[in-house]
Amino acid sequence: MKKEKQIKKYDKQVKMYENKRANPKFAGLRNKIIKNAYGKVLEVGIGAGANFSYYDRNNVEITGIDFSSEMIMSAKRAASISQVKAKFIQEDIDELILEPNSFDSIVSTLSLCSYPDPIATLSKFNSWCRKGGIILLMEHGLSSNPLLSFTQKMIDPLHTKISGCHCNRNIDKIIGKSSLQVDQIERYWSDIIYLIRAKPTK
Repeated sequence: MKKEKQIKKYDKQVKMYENKRANPKFAGLRNKIIKNAYGKVLEVGIGAGANFSYYDRNNVEITGIDFSSEMIMSAKRAASISQVKAKFIQEDIDELILEPNSFDSIVSTLSLCSYPDPIATLSKFNSWCRKGGIILLMEHGLSSNPLLSFTQKMIDPLHTKISGCHCNRNIDKIIGKSSLQVDQIERYWSDIIYLIRAKPTK
């Protein structure tokens, strides 16, 4: 999918993302991973700001990245409601240039599915996160259940066309090929959802 078309798709989906901010299916998982963030935080694919209510607002300064202007505006409103310190950059992560070792924590939730080269994206996370920092991921991918994984592979072209993201990515392989040092992986929902805590390799 061409990037301009993908951005427009996410612009149009902002209301749906806002309605899902408090989705109880994800609330516990978001809390479990986001509560580990601290210091200068880079959240990539900020979306409508669904994670803001789970941060320790007294212990973080967030920089939120998204290529959708509508998502950025929505995230600003969510940050104000949650009273977290946040600034925002509207930019495509593939084009984004940041200083190495700039952040204590890097957060990505349900966003690796939309990047054309997720391994390259994780390499950027590795660069941007300081030594001793933490990289926190909540991602969805290919199930370990044969029937579910077959279904995911079959519907992926249509799913990508409709939603703008892939549902058939092998998270284990992507993480394994990345430069991240994984501390912990937890899997949920027939291994469709992953919670990952990792460190950069420096």
